[in-house]
Amino acid sequence: MSDPRTGGRILVDQLVLHGTERVFCVPGESYLAVLDALHDVREIELVVGRMEASTANMACAHGQLTGAPGIMFATRGPGATQAAVAVHNAQQGSVPLILFVGLIPRGHRDREAWQEIDIAGVFGPMSKWAATVDDPARIPEYVGRAYRVALAGRPGPVVLGLPEDMLAETVDVCDGAPHQIVRPAPPPAVLSRVRDMVARAERPLVVVGGGGWSERAAADTAALCESWGVPIAVAFRCQDYIDNRSPSFAGTLGLGVDPVLARRVRESDLLLVLGARLDEPTTGSYELIAAPRPRQTLIHVHADPEELGRVFEPALAINAGAPEFAVAALELDAPAAAHHAEWTASLHEAATAFATAPPSELAVDLARALRELRALLPDDTIVTNGAGNYTLWLHRFWPLYRYGTQLAPVSGAMGYGLPAAIAAKLAHPDRAVLSFAGDGCLLMAVQELATAMRHDAAIVQIVIDNSSYGTIRMHQERRHPGRPSGTSLVNPDFVALARSFGAEARSASDTVGLVSAVRDAVDARRPALVHVRLDPEILTPAQAAATAPGAAVA
Repeated sequence: MSDPRTGGRILVDQLVLHGTERVFCVPGESYLAVLDALHDVREIELVVGRMEASTANMACAHGQLTGAPGIMFATRGPGATQAAVAVHNAQQGSVPLILFVGLIPRGHRDREAWQEIDIAGVFGPMSKWAATVDDPARIPEYVGRAYRVALAGRPGPVVLGLPEDMLAETVDVCDGAPHQIVRPAPPPAVLSRVRDMVARAERPLVVVGGGGWSERAAADTAALCESWGVPIAVAFRCQDYIDNRSPSFAGTLGLGVDPVLARRVRESDLLLVLGARLDEPTTGSYELIAAPRPRQTLIHVHADPEELGRVFEPALAINAGAPEFAVAALELDAPAAAHHAEWTASLHEAATAFATAPPSELAVDLARALRELRALLPDDTIVTNGAGNYTLWLHRFWPLYRYGTQLAPVSGAMGYGLPAAIAAKLAHPDRAVLSFAGDGCLLMAVQELATAMRHDAAIVQIVIDNSSYGTIRMHQERRHPGRPSGTSLVNPDFVALARSFGAEARSASDTVGLVSAVRDAVDARRPALVHVRLDPEILTPAQAAATAPGAAVA
């Protein structure tokens, strides 16, 4: 046996054993024993945020970027419920996340004690596993299981409650063993069947997305589709899964989808879906791909058997990880299907055309600014965002070339971009990191500029300010034209606000100024903010394009 340790020390030792490099938290008295143990550990960097929702989103982004579970500590009641937004983000985005919640003493339960919370009751419906550790001797067991559950099958969130008296208790217990990732691989006979089905199809389309990917998996998948001569579309906010310059790249499914791609999805006669669970944004509210029985022949490859047939009835269901499928399929001879070449080329040409900035007479042409910045910055630049109509420009006009360069909430949560950028910069300090946010989106997490300053995380925050909740205003104009209600905003001086934290900051009033300001901010290698105003009536890229001479309003 080992020497007696507190529950807090046992827990931290398990984090080290499982390879944890970074822990995010907002400190709370309910887990002081953990904070005390972290004081003596040099293998783990402690990142202290200013609010649980945004700090937990840092942990979520860390999990999305690295593939290892993001680790977050929050205190009971208020802290835990604030952090719930990241648990939901991790669930919908298939991101590995472990949220540890300090709890009331075990003897105070069921009295509605101060900040008492039921971990299983609150987090059970939105996590893969939610439990409370009552015995410090079982901490190695619970933590090991948490890592395995968070990473197995479809990755996702785990929540563990930690009573404060349990963490302070001293016991003698052995450490667990480092976790192993087990993912299913496809049988050879099934691979041959898939290849034959693709060869017989007239208009096949591959759709990629979901969790459990890596840069190697992205490269293998691109190589597979290029060798088979078939087009690849990416699921919502999975645009970095395929180099957008690949001749097989067919565009992005999701909000603001290219109408040409939407039409081609409907026209396709076979869908080979690798890893994506075909959520509502990816399927166009279940209209591009009908539920439960698609018009297209559906081959669904997923690491979690519970996702196969959950919404869509596949013609062929394959329980396998998408990366394992791709590397195994590369061993097969490519299907003899030359007739796919024209179909694939037409989809790639349409994707390229859709991502080309149209002419505009607006003072701030976001499309042109994004394309120019993309040309100026390295291929491995990481871009992050939260939610809002500004993302329609970003996803359309910022091509991605490497896996791990897009951090965006599949759940559509606001306030994600700035925390995600901080997590990205801490993980990759030598890479440029740009965070995009609308004015409403940024003010849900702006306090984390203090965290960026504390850790010298040289992110560049671009604030696209239209003094409104633009997405909701767009929906209002569609359903209740000319009757905006509750969507106008009064904003602070964003430049002065950023400078008050100690960050570099400036405003831009036109396209050239915006590009110059962002480029200078990246070169400054300090936390920075660039503020730009956008006409509140320009709600979508289509409306911006309509300002070109002779253009018709979409």
